[in-house]
Amino acid sequence: MNKNEIIQIQGTAYKKMTKQLLTECDLAALIPKKDSRIGIKPNLVAPVPAEFGGTTHPEVVAGIVEYLQENGFTNMRIMEGSWVGDRTEESFEVCGYRALSERYGVPLIDAQKEKSIPVLCADLELQICECARMVDFMINVPVMKGHCQTKITCALKNMKGLLPNKEKRHFHAMGLHRPIAHLGLGIHQDFILVDNICGDLDFEDGGNPFVMNRLFAGLDPVLIDAYVCEELHYKPEEIMYVKMAEELGVGSADLTRLSVRQIGEAGKKRRIPEKRKIVELQDAVEEVESCSACYGYLIPALDRLKEEGMLQEIHEKICIGQGYRGKSGELGVGSCTSGFRCSLKGCPPTDEQMYEFLKQYIEKNRKHKQKNSMTGESE
Repeated sequence: MNKNEIIQIQGTAYKKMTKQLLTECDLAALIPKKDSRIGIKPNLVAPVPAEFGGTTHPEVVAGIVEYLQENGFTNMRIMEGSWVGDRTEESFEVCGYRALSERYGVPLIDAQKEKSIPVLCADLELQICECARMVDFMINVPVMKGHCQTKITCALKNMKGLLPNKEKRHFHAMGLHRPIAHLGLGIHQDFILVDNICGDLDFEDGGNPFVMNRLFAGLDPVLIDAYVCEELHYKPEEIMYVKMAEELGVGSADLTRLSVRQIGEAGKKRRIPEKRKIVELQDAVEEVESCSACYGYLIPALDRLKEEGMLQEIHEKICIGQGYRGKSGELGVGSCTSGFRCSLKGCPPTDEQMYEFLKQYIEKNRKHKQKNSMTGESE
């Protein structure tokens, strides 16, 4: 398999498809030794089943494990750390990875419980979990999906799950793009198999799955992400961390060199819509250094309010993020906005809590307006 090549397959027999794809890629020939320490990194951002569009299908990882075991590789481990606010242990259980681990005898490593070590990634030092540095061959199994802050998430950003929670928060304080790009130097990806079965095009934790029933694989995480940009109607240069990673030498974003090869029958490809819910909903938010979980829960809450015709009644910007610590304002969600007049506590509060809080805020404003109209007072 060449670095400028992506091989893809379509269908609904996900484990079988995975093994076919890995055979075509000749993954076994890429792994240095039979006793190489192999890390498998899915995307288990939250305890949400894969059919909701936010997490890696366990059938795909089962296919990887079966393929490796059938080819004589037994020294493997599945490693992940869910986003801040959720427990990886719960994600392992809900997403089917506890059962997978027991069936195949492959250990699960909870990166949230791992020690971290400082790693110099070009001119940026990052704290990276030890488990990510103690493998000989890293297999990345991200989900192709949208993201409320970076527009897309796939190969490069999926490695963020192998950071301690404190460093994840620090990534947001740094603006996400630069540290994600540098992380490509800190954790080397040897093989990428993308779960493009039903990724949510708007919300990274799922809820609005867009069924594609496709898997694709490659060797270059930057090229993979550039391809995802094109599929989601963005140019690679619009997603800053993709171009930054290319400039750092992590890989190539040059799509003119890309060769995409289909194996098996190509099913009818669904047209991915250009318009995103996320863009419209973001107009209601004032975000400064917010963590993915907090922002990721806010956007679905706003989507519910919009569907119910209530979002237009919020005239103030909803503030969110670490940048509001110690500051005052009108309306905010998350503990970082505790100094605001109307604030919802939690780190992070859930999407249901945000929805109820904002709904009550709207209803309170309605009553205030009704009272003023009855007494003839001006707003």
